[in-house]
Amino acid sequence: MSAYLLTGVAGFIGSRVAEFLLADGHTVYGIDNMNDAYDVRLKEFRLAKLIGRDRFHYRKWDIADKAIIKSLHEWLPEEVAGVINLAAWSGTRLCMLDPWIYIDTNLTGTLNMMEYCRTYGVSKFVMASSSSVYGSKGKPPYQESDETDHPLQQYAATKKSAEVMAHSYHHLYNLDVTVLRYFTVYGPAGRPQMVMFRFCKWIAEGQPVILNGDGEQTRGFTYLDDIARGTILALKPVGYEILNLGGHEVISINNMIRMLEDRIGKKAQIIKRDFHPADVYANHANVSRAREVLGWDPQVGLDEGITRLVDWYMQERAWASQIETP
Repeated sequence: MSAYLLTGVAGFIGSRVAEFLLADGHTVYGIDNMNDAYDVRLKEFRLAKLIGRDRFHYRKWDIADKAIIKSLHEWLPEEVAGVINLAAWSGTRLCMLDPWIYIDTNLTGTLNMMEYCRTYGVSKFVMASSSSVYGSKGKPPYQESDETDHPLQQYAATKKSAEVMAHSYHHLYNLDVTVLRYFTVYGPAGRPQMVMFRFCKWIAEGQPVILNGDGEQTRGFTYLDDIARGTILALKPVGYEILNLGGHEVISINNMIRMLEDRIGKKAQIIKRDFHPADVYANHANVSRAREVLGWDPQVGLDEGITRLVDWYMQERAWASQIETP
């Protein structure tokens, strides 16, 4: 069994990756700064499932702080098989209000984690990127070779920049890097800015469902567990690879609303607004490269995944209903 450093361990994807690694007998050294990008109760809920488990170690640290490089060396054992860097400020709209925090974590933080690998001889680095890097120039399903030089917002720009910087570390220091471009991920305890969480809450609580555009825009969704498994598979040595992960099952927003209505047992009170300039009309992935390189295949379909999400929300409704959904 191996030991791994996992940043963003209280995050939506990071916490599930940690659970799977622990279940497989590995040791997880998790860090998270528990920032207020969204209601911290979600992060506390996820982290509570990990604290106290055998082979799980946690520090409340910020990867944007350069001092973390030395702190990690003092804390971690000598043999660390790899770093899984999932810490990030996410979202395509908040970045327009405060782009500096995105630079701090998504760029400087990524640099610090790669410098930790370089300085202390950690050979494997897995990092989270985003489907947002594809912008609106190409046509889905996106392939990893498609053009990514015209991001539509600062968030995507930081992710693209981190990919490029990771390549320089591979070239200069032979760091083995897997870049994962996550597409639309959904599941229990997701980020409240994400469409599935927001619409589930709004419909369940009888609140207006704010729909940007006509609802015929499409997204490729992938369930959280499949994304977590793919992230762990990405620990294999690849040299330098960029891989799409997720976005394989495509549905319109209108059809997604109907699926949520059916499971919740309520009709959505829809209010339509103009299409947002930070959004794209269609976004889904060609995942054949991840299948070829990692042997990854999603297992949870939308019918099952949306049911699990709604069941979780209803079970945790007493506090989940209080989460602000911008």
